[in-house]
Order: sequence, then structure tokens, then C-alpha cells
Amino acid sequence: MAEARILVIEDEAPIRRFLRIAVESAGFGFSEAGRGRQGIEMAATGAPDLVLLDLGLPDMDGRQVITSIREWSQVPILVLSVRDAETEKIAALDAGADDYVTKPFATGELLARIRALLRSRKAPETEKTNIVAGDLSIDLAAHLVRVAGAEVKLTRKEFDVLALLARYAGRLVTHRQLLAAVWGPAHEDDAHYLRIAIGHIRDKLGDDAGNPRYILTEPGVGYRLIGGAG
Repeated sequence: MAEARILVIEDEAPIRRFLRIAVESAGFGFSEAGRGRQGIEMAATGAPDLVLLDLGLPDMDGRQVITSIREWSQVPILVLSVRDAETEKIAALDAGADDYVTKPFATGELLARIRALLRSRKAPETEKTNIVAGDLSIDLAAHLVRVAGAEVKLTRKEFDVLALLARYAGRLVTHRQLLAAVWGPAHEDDAHYLRIAIGHIRDKLGDDAGNPRYILTEPGVGYRLIGGAG
């Protein structure tokens, strides 16, 4: 992880300087581009381990950058943007971004999200089957969920929702991704199914939506499992 290389595509020089300091102090390599097309070229030639991308670039919209990179690479893309509208977040995630942070942001949160994305791309051939987040453990192979050692009974749909969040622990999973994976593509817009399932899961885990220990809500966009280790 200490050798991971981060490419920043951001047109504002002061923000690039700030990100360089934050990224390098965390032990990552750093490269930068001030325009979208330059960033795409650097992503292709430099093979970064993660891309930090601003959406408001002078030569092209950041979503175009995402679409272009996704034509040939699955490198994690973390969007940094002042655009905080739900529609903007969903559009960027649907285009292929892995996560979204709204400016201004806390350095600690940004670095935590970078580490989560980098962990998620490590050794894909050996998928973790047991996820631990605090006193919550999820055995994906055995379909068992425990809190503080006590088994929690979930329905099949509830387990499938929690399992998907566990597979991407620490990362944002959108409403549409969850609905398509658990209920099928025809139900991508049936958000009430997901709200009900998440509510039942929280009740059974003893999780408080207002002060969550396990499942964090990203309003209007999706959910993420807090922490998570194999």
C-alpha cells in the first residue's frame, strides 16, 4: 500500500498542492494533471493505482474522463467535486466512478477512502469470505451473520444486501447497484424495497441510523459498510 501511486486530475493548482502534501505524507506516490485529456493520457501511460478526479475541468467534463478511462481500465476512481447535488453524484457513479467526496473535505476522510479503494483492488483472485467490522462478522460462504458472537437471523434478501456491502466494505454502493444485484435490473428504481431491507437489517444488528456502527447512509446515493477486514 505504501508504494501505491495516486494520479490527481484537478485544474486548480492550490488544490493539487494540498493533495500532494496529503498524499505524499500518507506514503503514496503522486502525479498530477491540470486538464482532462492530459489526465487520461497519464492514466494510460503511468498506470496509477488510483485516480482522484475533479469534475469541473476546463477542457472536458469529469464524467467524460471517467467514461474514457473505463473503456480500458478498472483503476479505482475517486471523484472530488464541489457539485453536491444527488443527481451529480449518481451520474458520476453510474459513469464508473468508485466513490465520491464533496469539497470541502476532511483530509482524514479522504485518505481513509483512498485506503479502502486500494484494499478493495488487492488480490481479486482471493475474495474474502469472512468480513469483520467491529463486533459484526459476516461469513459469506456459510451465510452466517454474528454480532458480538451471537448469530443474527436475516432473510435471504437482507443477507444478500449486507453481503454486497461487505464485499465492498468501506466503499460506497449505490442504490441502483444494490437493487440490480439483489432484486434484479427491472427493480433498479424501486428504492422502497431497499429502504425497507436496510431498516430491517439495522433493527436486527442493533444499528442506529443516526449514529451508525455498521451501515452508513450516503443520502440519496447509497450505503457503505463501515470498516471491514478479511
